[in-house]
Amino acid sequence: MQGVFDVLFNGLSIGAVLLIAALGLAIVFGLMGVINLAHGELMMLGAYTTFIVQNAFKPLGDSPLFSAYIFVALIAAFFVAAGVGLFLERQVVRYLYGRPLETLLATWGVSLILRQFVRSVSWSIAIGLVLFSLLFWGGQWVLKRRLDWNQLKAKALTILLPLSSAIAIIGGVVLNANKALAKPWFSARNIDVTAPSWLRGGVNLGSFQFPVARLFIIGLTILCLLGTYWFLQKSAWGLRIRAVTQNREMSACLGIPTNTVDALTFALGSGLAGVAGCAVTLLGSVGPNLGANYIVDAFMVVVVGGVGKLIGSVVAAIAIGTVTYLLGSGYLPLWMTQLGLTETLQPLFDFFTFFSTTSMAKVMVFALIITFLQIKPAGLFPQKGRTVDA
Repeated sequence: MQGVFDVLFNGLSIGAVLLIAALGLAIVFGLMGVINLAHGELMMLGAYTTFIVQNAFKPLGDSPLFSAYIFVALIAAFFVAAGVGLFLERQVVRYLYGRPLETLLATWGVSLILRQFVRSVSWSIAIGLVLFSLLFWGGQWVLKRRLDWNQLKAKALTILLPLSSAIAIIGGVVLNANKALAKPWFSARNIDVTAPSWLRGGVNLGSFQFPVARLFIIGLTILCLLGTYWFLQKSAWGLRIRAVTQNREMSACLGIPTNTVDALTFALGSGLAGVAGCAVTLLGSVGPNLGANYIVDAFMVVVVGGVGKLIGSVVAAIAIGTVTYLLGSGYLPLWMTQLGLTETLQPLFDFFTFFSTTSMAKVMVFALIITFLQIKPAGLFPQKGRTVDA
């Protein structure tokens, strides 16, 4: 009985991690139809933001204020990832709506840039980027005040872009001569985030022990899910998002600012990715390749659950997490041995023994998902109504 309970709890906790990673993707991919391969890197930025906030709180020692850093980190991770997502939508994705292949390639390129940025960023690079931003976007802001901006726009951008880039690069190279300014902040190594004292250990309930960090992630996932549902179903902007999703042209005719809705939706999905990155730091060390470990699983959750369906993502995340743990933990061969079914069901015993590792369990889950999608290609909860017909 304890083994069954362990499987259920661990499957639920793995499902919670997958769901919190897929929740933002369910909004961006499910509601907007944008294949954002940089979603995992937005999680990574949330994890590194948590690391920075933790270091900022370290001088407080073991005081109760240090234990509260995780709440500040959650808020900071949301806004940092949302800000980067908003910038990505305004500068890249907005020009590629309706072109899924180009969007996929562009966001994949952004993911590589963000990954390398975290490995290489230093004070010299950061100052160079700030200098470029002030010159390029600040110059545009000044010039937009002119009445003839529309006529000058193409010529101004032609001059501003290379000039700002040249000044920023030269400034970065000069600053890079100083070893203190050239030292990378993070490098390619993994970083460790120290969980607050109240998130360590476990809660005993009879003969069972529940890790507090896992319980916290499950609770955080439920809060994020409820908050997202309330925003999309009960708020005015949530109504606008759903209206634009169903019929963009009619929404624009009714006065809904579709460009603002696109930006808000992408920022919300990106912010949730940052929260997921903060939560993942409680499970172990994280590094620049964090996003690659979760992006495929997050897409699986969204596709299996049904594109655009939050309840589908919940069911799919719990199912995938439970099956993955059940296969990878080796419980099935163990139970067959305890029940004396090893010789009777020898081929089945060998089959489950072969897949009783984490990597092979993922292979089996992939195969099961492919088989499932052959039967229900639209997922567990397919869309209905005019959106599907369109």
